[in-house]
Amino acid sequence: MKLGVNLTYQGAGELAVAAEQFGYDVALAPEGYRSDAASVLGLVAGRTKRIGLCSGVMQIPARTPALTALTAATLQALSNGRFRLGLGVSNPDVSEGWYGVPFAEPLARTREYVEVVRLALDGKPVRYEGRHHRLPSSGSGAAPLHVITEWEGSVPVYLGAVGARNLELAGEIADGWIGVFATPGQVADSVARITAGRERVDRPLTGFDVMPCLATSVGEDVASCVERLRGHYAYLMGIGARERNFYCKLATRMGHGEGAAEVSRLMAIGDRAGAAQAVPAAFIDETSLVGPVERIAERMRAYADAGVTTLSIMISALQAGLDERITVLEQAMEALERSGVRD
Repeated sequence: MKLGVNLTYQGAGELAVAAEQFGYDVALAPEGYRSDAASVLGLVAGRTKRIGLCSGVMQIPARTPALTALTAATLQALSNGRFRLGLGVSNPDVSEGWYGVPFAEPLARTREYVEVVRLALDGKPVRYEGRHHRLPSSGSGAAPLHVITEWEGSVPVYLGAVGARNLELAGEIADGWIGVFATPGQVADSVARITAGRERVDRPLTGFDVMPCLATSVGEDVASCVERLRGHYAYLMGIGARERNFYCKLATRMGHGEGAAEVSRLMAIGDRAGAAQAVPAAFIDETSLVGPVERIAERMRAYADAGVTTLSIMISALQAGLDERITVLEQAMEALERSGVRD
């Protein structure tokens, strides 16, 4: 198993350089309220030499597939072949609330989107007739998309997926999966779904990258480590309506429904501090890496046994300064060494 690191714009260059020195395999940049993925990864590409770069994830409703392909080609060229394209359809609140894009038929839209991106990255003029994407637009007579960027190697495509059908789609059409807030048991269930998708198109699981991203806080006292992740959990659990929020749904399935409802209620009225304190401590503990190095090493072994090939340290979730975040990256690599499952 390898390690990745999740970054936002805050300290992205310094954290990526440190992760590269510690032997991390990939640096991921998500998209959300704080930053977009492409800008952060452009910075990281210029500051590093070896570590892989991955959008974790670029939001499908935010960009046309043509722009995504051009962005991917540019980042691949700037990084000398180190870029991996992570995509996700997001959720109704983000798709419709942020971008004004209907959320209907997310699986069909994702499939078409990836097909167009792959056609564009092949470097040939793109002509595509789908239900959701048509290039060029019907009857326009416009010139087709033609990406002529020069880069090394191919661009692997990853999908951020949660539901069973979306996981199977990732197995069918992608080269890797990006997950969040997952216990080892939930990862194993996801791998089974991904495997079903691979089998449907007669492709082996070998070579497919299984990469959950976990909030991480290292320290001798587990309870104190949990406290430092509360704000991150409250922020994610407070996006949109509770009945549509993936993180609230997950907490409810894990037996923390009452706490999830309270977090959602408090976030809705603007009480972020109260919402953070309402996040069930057990939910954080079960879906993150918290505690002493040896405890985290034991958890890493469980994730490797579940089928994880890359475990990404969500350093962006930790309420700490830059120096401490770098220390946590070093401690996480120490935990991987102690676990005995380092690739």
